[in-house]
Amino acid sequence: MSKVIHHAITLTPAFHDLDPMNVVWHGNYIRYFELARCALLQTIDYDYPQMRDSGYAWPVVDLRVKYVRPLVYGQAVDVHASIVEWENRLKIDYEIRDAASGQRLTKGYSIQVAVDIETQEMLYVCPPVLLEKLGITP
Repeated sequence: MSKVIHHAITLTPAFHDLDPMNVVWHGNYIRYFELARCALLQTIDYDYPQMRDSGYAWPVVDLRVKYVRPLVYGQAVDVHASIVEWENRLKIDYEIRDAASGQRLTKGYSIQVAVDIETQEMLYVCPPVLLEKLGITP
């Protein structure tokens, strides 16, 4: 498993994303991860509508966030997402970095599993459609 699929987006936290301490509320980091994940999946043409159309749901079953430094209003940040596992599950690593300095502000990961939409059964191996989208031959 040496291939890594990576994508990054740039965003600036909005005023409504702040908590009473004037830093980005901790739950919004997950929303930023989701924006980067969707952009990443779009690069391989397997975003949520394509997942559904292929017959699979991909629920998040684990999500971790490590807050290193706070994000603040108006701070441009780069949100990096990388697919790092795909054999039995889909694991995506995330990093949020200050766009100007490159300093790491937050890191984390999400794990999703394939579920057959028709039977509602979880798969224990990657469905062939994801391997195809990743350009991997089984």
